[in-house]
Amino acid sequence: MTSERRTALVEGLMGRFPQVPREAVLKEDLLRGGMAFDESALSGNEDGDVKPKSYFIFSFDHRTLPELGAAALNRPPEEIVLTGGPYDLRRTVVSVRVNPASPYVVRAGEDGALGLFLDGARIADVGLPPMPDYYRHTLSNGKSVMEVAPTIQWGYLVYLTVFRVCQYFGAKEECQYCDINHNWRQHKAAGRPYTGVKPVEEVLEALEIIDRHDTARTSQAYTLTGGAITSHVGGRDEADFYGQYAKAIEERFPGRWIGKVVAQALPKADVQRFHDYGVRIYHPNFEVWDRRLFELYCPGKERYIGRDEWHRRILDSAEVFGARNVIPNFVAGVEMAQPLGFATVAEAIDSTAEGLRFFMSHGVVPRFTTWCPEPTTPLGKENPQGAPLEYHIRLLETYRATLEDFGLSSPPGYGPPGPGRAVFSVSSFMDSLPATDPDPAPVAP
Repeated sequence: MTSERRTALVEGLMGRFPQVPREAVLKEDLLRGGMAFDESALSGNEDGDVKPKSYFIFSFDHRTLPELGAAALNRPPEEIVLTGGPYDLRRTVVSVRVNPASPYVVRAGEDGALGLFLDGARIADVGLPPMPDYYRHTLSNGKSVMEVAPTIQWGYLVYLTVFRVCQYFGAKEECQYCDINHNWRQHKAAGRPYTGVKPVEEVLEALEIIDRHDTARTSQAYTLTGGAITSHVGGRDEADFYGQYAKAIEERFPGRWIGKVVAQALPKADVQRFHDYGVRIYHPNFEVWDRRLFELYCPGKERYIGRDEWHRRILDSAEVFGARNVIPNFVAGVEMAQPLGFATVAEAIDSTAEGLRFFMSHGVVPRFTTWCPEPTTPLGKENPQGAPLEYHIRLLETYRATLEDFGLSSPPGYGPPGPGRAVFSVSSFMDSLPATDPDPAPVAP
């Protein structure tokens, strides 16, 4: 779609779906299609005053590092915040996904202040995340805090990708939308520090620095995650490998952060180990609802566990954590990836709504990440434009309506909901929900 048509499309959808916050419409378009950066808007890496993009697990870019030009040498910011402009935007935090071909450009205006431009018109003021004090300190071995324990969501979440690769490997096992393995390879090829397995001691040292310097207590949760483990890492299975970090963190910093883990849907006994280690929120991501697409897009997960068993384990885990604290993610938009996905927005929404109703009928509230079609993945290569913006807007509408149908509210551990308040940056589902009290806490089962 040409740039000249983008403004009309966005404003048309704002008009057709007035119940979806206008902030969410723009945010979804930026997440699905990326944004370009003028050199005046790049961050200065770790030597400047702006928190740079950490590449905390996936690339979340529309080009490989060698194709990003200046944005590869001088990193863009981790996130941006949009305000004001002709749409009178409330504060909206957006994860940065770089696309040099995007019609959205972040650059300095005539007044020198940064703005977001679309079709040559300034549509929002742009704020950049300040470099946190803890990023200015290094571990005893010289590694940066950003490398070991980066923070996202405007500092709310410490993101601990402790295993930087995935044991689902190759075309017959890797999820078809996921570039975790390529992201590791490209950073190593570029000579960037990118630790494959982060030692527990390094994680604890980085968290000590964060705890010491985050005097405002902006960071409120941590997520333990990484690639799937089908055998062992360091002699440990998946539950013990990720669990060892939670155990160490909770022993050293009891109650300091809300502990979350993203892992496969594991047997109930393994899930119990996570809980015993101190984890409070469990994310056994179901990725995509449709049976045929799950089998095609997640071949390793289908081979090792299977879709039906995966869903059974999600429901079983609610008996351990409590349904409210089990929050499986899905990758919003891959339902429409061609040539095998749904041909129409209506079909894709109907399928995803079926999945939402299945889980929410059991008290489990999924969440979603807006699909970024990374170019090294099979689905990204075939679908560089991602899913239509209308799909994402209708999904927000469907998600909120389904929550209301089952009398449920926003999940815990994501910060406050509501436009102008949400900090969750890789989807606008929190921006599109009603503004309620501050971040709901996990509830003991």
